[in-house]
Amino acid sequence: MPTEMQDYLFDLRGYVMLEGALNKAHVDQLNADIDALLPMAPGEWKGHVHRHDSGKGNQLHLQNIYENGAAFERLIDHPAWINHINRYVGGDDGLFIDEAFLIQQGPGPGQQFHSGGHKRKIRTQFRFHNNEFRCGQVNVLIALTDIGPGDGPTMVIPGSHKSNLMHPVYKLQDRRLGEVEVKEAAPVHYKAGDALVFVDCLAHAGGARVNPGYRRVLVIRYGPHWGHNRYGYRPSAELLARLTPAQRQILQPIPPFLPPG
Repeated sequence: MPTEMQDYLFDLRGYVMLEGALNKAHVDQLNADIDALLPMAPGEWKGHVHRHDSGKGNQLHLQNIYENGAAFERLIDHPAWINHINRYVGGDDGLFIDEAFLIQQGPGPGQQFHSGGHKRKIRTQFRFHNNEFRCGQVNVLIALTDIGPGDGPTMVIPGSHKSNLMHPVYKLQDRRLGEVEVKEAAPVHYKAGDALVFVDCLAHAGGARVNPGYRRVLVIRYGPHWGHNRYGYRPSAELLARLTPAQRQILQPIPPFLPPG
């Protein structure tokens, strides 16, 4: 279960880091399974995994990544973070994975800052009442490569999940990292296997990568059971048949209710 200090930091900063969430053997298997998928062209499907990016930038996104074999299926309710997710989403009502994808980023610009408490969106909200968290979306970012200075680290503005005002940088037309400095932002550096857990209304971005090579991060977004997939992806019947009842409950908390025949 989350410790008292982790609860305090999640409430204060909007995020906690889980060091060594995955062991080296698991990380190696995930990377090997991704290598076996690639290359993929933009818009291409391999099985039920879909490349969902334009191919014009320095990032590759693979959606529905939990369809890529047993090593990915284990992430659905991984013991390193599932109790944190239940605590911060408010899992008594059940969970749902809104989105699960891979980001592979090579040298070049990062992703612009987005989200923030000022938006007050139900989907990404942060709430705490009667010693219970009720967050609309909690993300788990799992590093599959070491990510240090210059590697394109995740950038966060600690405490911004509670902000009432828009950060001034949001008012600028182009707020990409490297072009606009965000002094309040902090880089998050990982070792492969570490997992960052944060509420989605925390203002966050992807840093520019200046080092050679690429970074790999898996992103799993959890929310209440009544959520729906951002793009309309659905788990395959084959995957649902393989999962444990607890895993299947997360991917399909409300099965289709259809007439017989």
